[in-house]
Amino acid sequence: MLSDPPAPPGTVRVVTDSTACLPPAGDAVVAPVVVPLRVVAGEESWREGVDITPQEVAARIAAGERLSTSQPAPTEFAAVYRDLAADGARAVVGVHLSGALSGTVEVAASAGQRAMISVQAVDSRTVAMALGFAALEAARCAAEGHDAATVAARARQVAESSTTAFLVDSLDHLRRGGRLSAPAAALGTALGVRPILAMRDGVIEMAQRVRTRRAATDRLVELALRRAETCEEPGVAVHHLGVPERADEVAARLAAETGVEPVVTPVSAVLGAHVGPGALAVVVAELGGRPRDVVR
Repeated sequence: MLSDPPAPPGTVRVVTDSTACLPPAGDAVVAPVVVPLRVVAGEESWREGVDITPQEVAARIAAGERLSTSQPAPTEFAAVYRDLAADGARAVVGVHLSGALSGTVEVAASAGQRAMISVQAVDSRTVAMALGFAALEAARCAAEGHDAATVAARARQVAESSTTAFLVDSLDHLRRGGRLSAPAAALGTALGVRPILAMRDGVIEMAQRVRTRRAATDRLVELALRRAETCEEPGVAVHHLGVPERADEVAARLAAETGVEPVVTPVSAVLGAHVGPGALAVVVAELGGRPRDVVR
């Protein structure tokens, strides 16, 4: 029995948010639509990737300015869904940062309930390119003609496969922003150690402690290589805030060992407000196991 032909590209569209730290878009058919979060200082607010850059965030923090962040308004998601429907989309899959760190996925889902088209909001339970890889793979899956359920399942599959480890110069930014508990922050800075943090079950936890930045950087590389070895097709990314030379060094080491060219981008401005200058992160995700049969 012959199966139905694939749905036309664009029938299902993927939306993500700016904390995915995506590299510059390539194929417009594959690229997800990105909704920006905001960096806030007093009465001022800037859309990341539009009004403010990670470099500007680093400079403001270095100057002693205290920054906070906010999720997109429901009207911003509603406008995106409306535009996609007008462009021919029949369904939207939203892939967003961990709901334990932000209310973005809840806002996306709420706006989707009032949209003209079907909207599925996926809580990736992660962030940065762990989210980015999930969104990109979902968009690729949609472009191949898979239905919304398959696209959403692909996003969850990639997000769940990912590991994210990072180090920061100071835990104060995470503590003040409520992304790391005060006891964990205190423990992480005890005895002058360098804490390695990780995303686990949607939240940030302290994974390990080492004595020096060099040792911490080496450990990030070791953790990434260990995960990449278990992947059929690893996706690798390196992020930083204000330390591009360190990011390039780590990326070169990972490329030499894995044969995979890592994606290298600054952390988004919003993430930068929480991790502070000097942050360095490595993400690995399994990109193998793509769906082969179109589900209609």
